[in-house]
Amino acid sequence: MLVLSRKINQSIMIGEEIEVVVLEIKGDSVKIGLKAPRDVAVYRQEIYLEIKAENERAAAAAPSVSGTTVPSAGALLKQALGKPEIPPPAR
Repeated sequence: MLVLSRKINQSIMIGEEIEVVVLEIKGDSVKIGLKAPRDVAVYRQEIYLEIKAENERAAAAAPSVSGTTVPSAGALLKQALGKPEIPPPAR
C-alpha cells in the first residue's frame, strides 16, 4: 500500500484521469472529493462489498439457459441505473 500525506486542498492523481482531493479534516474524519470520468465506478468499500456479494449469490443461484447465464439482480439494477458492472478485485 502506498501511503501519502496531503493537506486540505491538496490532491493525488491516479493515472491521468482520477484526482483525489482532501476537502476537509475534522477530528478523525477526512472528507475527500473524487474527480473521475463518468464511466469509472466509484463506491464506498462497504457498498462495493455488498454489491459483489449479491452478484456472487445471484450468479450461484442463476439458472443457465442454452449456455448463457441469466443476469444477476445487482447487474440488472446497475444497468437500469446506468452504472457499469464492478470488475473483480485484482489478486
